[in-house]
Amino acid sequence: MKEILAQGKPAVEIPGVPRWERAQRVLREVLSWRFALLVFASLVVIYPLLWVVSLAFSGQQSLQLVQDTQDMGFWAQLAALVPLPEQWSLDNFRAVLTEQPFMRWLLNSVVVAAGTTVIGLVLSCTAAYAFSRFSFPGRNRGLMLFLVSQMFPAVLMLIPLYVIVVQWLGLGNSWLGLILVYAITALPFCVWMLKGYFDTLPFEIEESALLEGASRMTIFYRIILPLARPAIAVTGLFSFMTAWNEFILASIFMDDESLYTVPVGLRFFVSDYSSEWGYFAAGSILVSVPVILLFLALQRFLVSGLSSGAVKG
Repeated sequence: MKEILAQGKPAVEIPGVPRWERAQRVLREVLSWRFALLVFASLVVIYPLLWVVSLAFSGQQSLQLVQDTQDMGFWAQLAALVPLPEQWSLDNFRAVLTEQPFMRWLLNSVVVAAGTTVIGLVLSCTAAYAFSRFSFPGRNRGLMLFLVSQMFPAVLMLIPLYVIVVQWLGLGNSWLGLILVYAITALPFCVWMLKGYFDTLPFEIEESALLEGASRMTIFYRIILPLARPAIAVTGLFSFMTAWNEFILASIFMDDESLYTVPVGLRFFVSDYSSEWGYFAAGSILVSVPVILLFLALQRFLVSGLSSGAVKG
């Protein structure tokens, strides 16, 4: 036995499919139409991203990465379609970070997105728990109104939101006004998402805590919220991305350039008077980094089933 283990061979040979049959199966999958469709869809998605990366690292502002000449052959023209810069450079990133107010816009986006996430989670968690566990007049109608509000684009609420936030509350051109607008926009989806997850949590856990003398507030903060970490993580990520990537509402409610968020600030790189595509691409890559880092940080929470096994029997 020791000799077999020392040679790196298994003690018991498990019967399985021969290698040539597995190779044929893999070859059939590669040559199938499903694999071809998957490759085509991947190229459609990756090609625009490759353009953005190439423009950002090209060090130039023109969309034409390869100089086109009249004597280029067919294969040379076909190769020119692949967006690869002739020379890689970090000049666009250096200029965006030092010569442009990008860091100021980035700080504004962080404040607005963080405020939207906090307010959105506080309101959606409490509202979803109330809709999930309590019976009160207007409960079903309230849920239906939340659902119906998601059937219309957010642009339809632009005029009433502007009247309420700017004219009535006087919160125009301020972080607080924009945070309230984003939180209200994302609230219906967050409530429905959390309410569905709260419904899956066994009610016997709360009954046991009530018998032990725990209050509803204690049950909510010490039992329900820890069990709902996956749903809270997804909801928080959605709220953050809603505020981080939004452009139309931010461009309307913000008039001061020092309060612009990153999506609003990036539009000044491409206008009727100048087209700084390299700066625009570099800024687009930089603005996507915080979202990627946040997703990686919350990835371990994006798993359901934390409440499995919480109730015996």
